[in-house]
Amino acid sequence: MAINTIKVWMLMGIMTVLLVMMGNAIGGNSGGLFFLLIAVFMNFIGYFYSDKIAIKMTRSYPVSEAQSPELYDIVRKLAQNAGIPMPRLFVTPSEQPNAFATGRNPANSAIAVTEGLMRILSRSEVEGVLAHELGHIKNRDVLLGTIAASLAGAISMIGNVLQWGAILGVGRDDEEGSSGLIGGLIMAIVFPIAAMIIQMAISRSREYKADYTGAQIAGSSAGLANALLKLESSAKHIPMAVNPSASHLFIVNPLSGASMAKLFSTHPPIQERIARLKEIRF
Repeated sequence: MAINTIKVWMLMGIMTVLLVMMGNAIGGNSGGLFFLLIAVFMNFIGYFYSDKIAIKMTRSYPVSEAQSPELYDIVRKLAQNAGIPMPRLFVTPSEQPNAFATGRNPANSAIAVTEGLMRILSRSEVEGVLAHELGHIKNRDVLLGTIAASLAGAISMIGNVLQWGAILGVGRDDEEGSSGLIGGLIMAIVFPIAAMIIQMAISRSREYKADYTGAQIAGSSAGLANALLKLESSAKHIPMAVNPSASHLFIVNPLSGASMAKLFSTHPPIQERIARLKEIRF
């Protein structure tokens, strides 16, 4: 828990530095100060409202027990096995089977499953996926991933604004010439990529750990291993309209069918995850 807390503060610190550098590149010292204030505001919102941002980014909607009794039954039993409170449940409007967890801590957490998850997977496979997401909550790494999603999304958005500003020549005094425009353009291109690299560094190790914890919660690794194969195959053939900044939240990369996905993969290889699951002994 302490390690993840440190990682959260490190992530917010890195994002703050990136934003200040963006501000300096486009507006000098005054720009750096302005972006520092933006960073402080973003960190505050990200810490306390990152779960709501993630739900909004994925267009997920709440689901009641009357609407999905089987989903509630599975999550309730698994949450008891994990020894954590029952999370709030949401549904993401997509036929691609997938799921993600979000929240500040186990007491303030949520799980979202896609509409296709319950239709395509068997009950044991659904249990494996949901146990994996509860593993993220139990390991207290959901805040880290969710803040990465919200801050990276904001970084990318600001980067796009700066890119156009640099192209149009906005933000620097005339006497600074083209060097200021080039600097702003470089910052606008480099830092969204840097934000994506940060996501990649965060996601890979936490997925392995959530797989292991999820197998313990479910009492078996077979359901999750079988589910991962189906999820990977479905992601290649069933597109999902999702903000790329939130793609690392899902158990399987929802954009794996995209041509550039492998270059910026936010998840470990499925075969490696399955191999590790098969090595688990209870």
